[in-house]
Amino acid sequence: MEQRGLGRLRLPGLLALLAALAALAAWSPRVSASLDLSLWPLPVSAMTTPRLLYLSPGNFFFGHSPSSKAGPSCAVLQEAFRRYYAYIFGSYKWHRGYNKIPSEMELQKLEVSVIMDPECDSFPSITSDESYNLLVQGPVATLTANRVWGVLRGLETFSQLIYQDSHGAFTANESNIVDSPRFPHRGILIDTSRHFLPVKTILKTLDAMAFNKFNVLHWHIVDDQSFPYQSITFPELSNKGSYSLSHVYTPNDVHTVVEYARFRGIRVLPEFDSPGHTASWGKGQKDILTPCYHASEPSGTFGPINPILNSTYSFLSKLFKEISTVFPDEFIHLGGDEVDFNCWESNPAVLNFMMNKGFDRNFKKLQSFYMQMVLDMISAMKKRSIVWQEVYDDEGKLIPGTVVQVWKMDNFDNELRNITAAGFPVIISAPWYLDTIHYGQDWREYYSVEPLNFLGTPKQKQLVIGGEACIWGEYVDATNLTPRLWPRASAVGERLWSHQDVTDLRDAYRRLTRHRCRMVGRGIAAQPLFTGYCEHEGRM
Repeated sequence: MEQRGLGRLRLPGLLALLAALAALAAWSPRVSASLDLSLWPLPVSAMTTPRLLYLSPGNFFFGHSPSSKAGPSCAVLQEAFRRYYAYIFGSYKWHRGYNKIPSEMELQKLEVSVIMDPECDSFPSITSDESYNLLVQGPVATLTANRVWGVLRGLETFSQLIYQDSHGAFTANESNIVDSPRFPHRGILIDTSRHFLPVKTILKTLDAMAFNKFNVLHWHIVDDQSFPYQSITFPELSNKGSYSLSHVYTPNDVHTVVEYARFRGIRVLPEFDSPGHTASWGKGQKDILTPCYHASEPSGTFGPINPILNSTYSFLSKLFKEISTVFPDEFIHLGGDEVDFNCWESNPAVLNFMMNKGFDRNFKKLQSFYMQMVLDMISAMKKRSIVWQEVYDDEGKLIPGTVVQVWKMDNFDNELRNITAAGFPVIISAPWYLDTIHYGQDWREYYSVEPLNFLGTPKQKQLVIGGEACIWGEYVDATNLTPRLWPRASAVGERLWSHQDVTDLRDAYRRLTRHRCRMVGRGIAAQPLFTGYCEHEGRM
């Protein structure tokens, strides 16, 4: 009678099988309880199997594929390998007592391949390719991308696949992930004028941005309250306009932020808002602000930048020439929001200028005149401009390609429709002002926004290049920036990265709760979403 199973094996084969089973028993592998990998933001495609792979910190490494266009000389990747090894293994200690991991169950290497020009020495841009393919299987996983920027995003996803269980074992499910972002501009706005943010706080923000696949730091660096940017050309701007000489960003500070961001695939977008929001400018630059009048006499107060003087534009040309060199990004944000016309209206010289120009006391035309001068200035420097929506709304004649940032919720859908119908690219921030605090899980509101939910043609909707979560600084400094941003901004990050069909709030809550714990484990003081705990808290 035919025997089945073990009975068919001869003694040597049976002994070999029993030895293998004994080794596996000694290793004591655990089967994954579920395949909910808690990736954030959710990739375009993620297929997993129940099969677990194990990683030993002493026997795992990142490496370059022999065919990769980026090798060991690519500093961006070498630093990323070091960083992600620490994220995966650095917070924990490998528990003693395990035998050697059986080779068929061990993941020993992540092999990285960059197919095209890696851009290792370049800065990321609005057109940077962040797509990647990640195949996790033993003993060698592979990460393939066209550029280094895609590798950075893939490394973050790979790190999120790996968990340490209660027994100390590092595990990952076999996975196949294909991913790319939905929008090319995914930003966080910080405000360093209302409250100065130390450089180390900005760097910590950049780390958290990379964990959530944001790629733009919108640095609203100066405003009415202070001018912390230390200009080489006009040092008195910060000498007299900052809160104190210790509340400034030196050229070395700015370089540090820009380089730190580059190594994480993040652009640094500087904003020097004018003609309004410029009170601090006047402390260090004579005659830059408009004198206000009362009853035909100077009142001793000052308003927006004076738009009628040639000296104004000579100063701005020199300042923006410096800014365009210090900040390598192709965009400069020029502001243009919330201009108070009362001071202009009170000034006889301004009124006379307007009469000669035929502006008929229409101060929107005067604002448009000023903005056109500055926009032309920036264009001549081979840079592109971003402006707040008032510049478009208030009869502004924008240079083609100027990006309009929409921040007002009033007639939000109409605003998007009108701006895109006129052919201008748009950044959305109106639904994502994170400095507004609500009791409860307000991240759900941010998560539920659909950026393209306005009436418009497919061509119009292609002009929405992305969005930004904004954290203004009136009530925010280094003590509360991080917990107010995270994980609330994470909701915006997934909305801007993942497919528009990714809308399940229950699944998002499950994944975001775990992602928040992941960020906390990496040193980001992200506030809790609701009640509960992080599994690693007892080991912190």
